[in-house]
Amino acid sequence: MRGPTFLLLALLAAQAHAQGAVTSVCYNYGCASEGLVVIDPARLARAGETLALAHDAAGERDAIAHVIGDFYRIAGEQTPVRADRGGNFADQGAEGRMDCIDHSTSTTRLLRLLEDRGWLRFHRVEEPARRSRVLFQHFSAVIEEIDAPPHEAVVPAPEPEPMPVPDYMAVMLAQCDCAEVLQDLRPAAASDAAPEEASLAGQPGARFAVDSWFVDNGEPAVVLPLADWLDGEGPNVQ
Repeated sequence: MRGPTFLLLALLAAQAHAQGAVTSVCYNYGCASEGLVVIDPARLARAGETLALAHDAAGERDAIAHVIGDFYRIAGEQTPVRADRGGNFADQGAEGRMDCIDHSTSTTRLLRLLEDRGWLRFHRVEEPARRSRVLFQHFSAVIEEIDAPPHEAVVPAPEPEPMPVPDYMAVMLAQCDCAEVLQDLRPAAASDAAPEEASLAGQPGARFAVDSWFVDNGEPAVVLPLADWLDGEGPNVQ
C-alpha cells in the first residue's frame, strides 16, 4: 500500500503545483511528523483576494492572521493537526498536536507561499525568532514591514482653494464686533493640521511575530510587535 499511497500524493502535489498550492506542516512536537497539504485553486484564490483588500501594513497584518488561520483549517482537513489546541497542555498526547517549533516552522512555510506569489505588498518574511525566559524558550514566525509599493503610497490631499471673499464683507466686519467670526477666519492652528505623512505611511523596518501556537487549529494567528512578543506578550496559554 505504501507505493500507491506515495504515487497518489505525488499526483496531488503535481496537480496543486499546476492549479493550486502544495506545502507541508509539522506536528507531534519538534517536527517529529510532517503532513502534505494541498490548497485547492479556489481557496488559494480567496487567500489572495483577502490580502488584496489590505490598503496598508496594519490591514495586511490583519489579513495575514486570518489567511494563516484558514490555511491551518485546510491542513486540519487533510492531516491530524485538526487536533491542535492553543498552547501545549490542552492537546497533550493527541496525535497532531503542535508545539512552537511545529508552528514557527509551518507558519513560516505558509508565509513564504504567500510571499512567493507576490501577495505580501507591505511585508517580507523573516526567519523565525526565539525568546528565552528562565528555563523556557519559545519560537515564532516573523514578518518585517517594508516600504509601501509606489501605487500604495499615501498621497497628501491637495490644499483647498481659498474661498472668494465678497466685496461687501469688509464693510460688514467693520460695522460689528465679530470676535468669533474673526477667530474663525484665522489660519488653522498647527494642532489642526493634517497628520504627518510619515505617520500615515507605516513603520518600515518594524518586525512582527506571527504566532499561531497561541490559538486552536483554524483560528486567526496572533500578530503583535516582535519587541512585545520577545518581552513575553501574547495570550495567556500554556
